[in-house]
Amino acid sequence: MKRSDAAKWIAGGFCLVVAVEVVAIVMAHHRYVLMASGAAAAVVLLAGRRLLGGDSEPTPTERVNEQQAESMRRWISRTETMIRWANSTRADWDRHLRPRLAREFFMATGQRQGKDPAALQATGRIVFGDELWQWVDPSNVAYGAAGEPGPGRGALEEILERLERV
Repeated sequence: MKRSDAAKWIAGGFCLVVAVEVVAIVMAHHRYVLMASGAAAAVVLLAGRRLLGGDSEPTPTERVNEQQAESMRRWISRTETMIRWANSTRADWDRHLRPRLAREFFMATGQRQGKDPAALQATGRIVFGDELWQWVDPSNVAYGAAGEPGPGRGALEEILERLERV
């Protein structure tokens, strides 16, 4: 409801309340006066609430825009976090990025980790090359080298580009 429509409802409701009160004074039977006064007052109150409260329900277009904006904020946040992990230590890479990248690799190539390890290694080396495959290979977690630096943003970008090409 627009503001001008709500204002019209409020004005009409006040006129209705005044008219009901005048009729109440003139009429001999006051049985229906209380109900009519209550209904008129309810119309005024609801229109006033609508006017002051604004639109309580967003339009479908606004809902879609809000959902898209929220989705974009989540994507940006995830991307920033992934970049921080890539630029951090090897432990962060192994804990957070390696499982995600391996899962994406498995889905893109149809490989399964336990089925044929030699085929998995060969496919990984073909897709990424020896240097990048060591950062995607799920069996290459180095527990003793946790404090070493991770490969960085450049390696993450190259890995993601190669995954897109698969």
